[in-house]
Amino acid sequence: MMSDTTTKIDIRNLNLDKLSVFLKENGEKAFRAKQIDEWLWKKSAKSFDDMTNISLSTRELLKQHFTINHIAVDKMQRSNDGTIKNAVKLFDDMIVESVLIPTSTRITACISSQVGCSLDCNFCATARLKRMRNLNADEIYDQVAAIMQQGEEYFERPLTNIVYMGMGEPLLNYQNVISSIEKITSPKGLGMSPRRITLSTVGIPKMIKKLADDEVKFKLAVSLHSAIDETRSQIMPINEKSNVTELLESLQYWYTKTNRIVTFEYVVWKGVNDDKRHIDALVKYCKKVPSKVNLIEYNAIDDPRFVQASSDVIQLYVNQLEKNNITVNIRNSRGKDIDAACGQLANKEE
Repeated sequence: MMSDTTTKIDIRNLNLDKLSVFLKENGEKAFRAKQIDEWLWKKSAKSFDDMTNISLSTRELLKQHFTINHIAVDKMQRSNDGTIKNAVKLFDDMIVESVLIPTSTRITACISSQVGCSLDCNFCATARLKRMRNLNADEIYDQVAAIMQQGEEYFERPLTNIVYMGMGEPLLNYQNVISSIEKITSPKGLGMSPRRITLSTVGIPKMIKKLADDEVKFKLAVSLHSAIDETRSQIMPINEKSNVTELLESLQYWYTKTNRIVTFEYVVWKGVNDDKRHIDALVKYCKKVPSKVNLIEYNAIDDPRFVQASSDVIQLYVNQLEKNNITVNIRNSRGKDIDAACGQLANKEE
């Protein structure tokens, strides 16, 4: 049942200036605003009672007027390979999923930006869910803070990387995603370097150009899977609105403005894109914009149309890309046994 606190304003919607004004109007010292702001963001306080250096009377004042719509990890699952999947409950009882991915050198947070997804990529489990709403900036931020805490608790290591590759299309929740990254990278927030953050998109040209114009500092990854319009449109209907040529133009614009290469995420499926024509098309595409390719292991979602291509075909891709001096990496999936791998986030518990 939805909490009645949702009728109050979430205090994290107030910037520092507005919080200072509120405190002064209620007979409090304005400098308290900085202390409260630090509790809300840097210390990720979940309640006003956590703010131990704020007087009881001030905390009661805050409780009367505001709430903190903090996320809660409703359920946590641990994979055999150490991956952790969180079912994250939002203030309105909706659920999204986030994932902690550990390796020997990294702790990566894979976070969601929407409840469900409005796109219809045929190979992705999240696409089967209806998009319910965008996440607020603080809800995105909270996912990172929770995984940061889990990294310290379970692995005794700090969070090193963040990928916006969970549920939803980040560029269709543009302002909240950008605001969340600003908070995550701020010294007053989590203090992460923007160069350790990657935003993954299906490729929406006008929004990619907006990213470039806004001079963002994080990395960009594009879920490509085919450089041939006919194939890409069959598996990713978004391609019918913005084809591979329009996408390429926006990525060239991105590189011109940011001087940062693009990462192409690419899954190879049997009978879909596992032939020489598709390999050659990808090589040709990559030559037109500075880029690298991540060949991603496919994670089945009970759709017989999509079956992982053979290792021999994957190697053909690798050989041809490397022959043309294009950096290529093979990315093996983590957390498959708990449906935490790429393309598997679908709130099965719900």
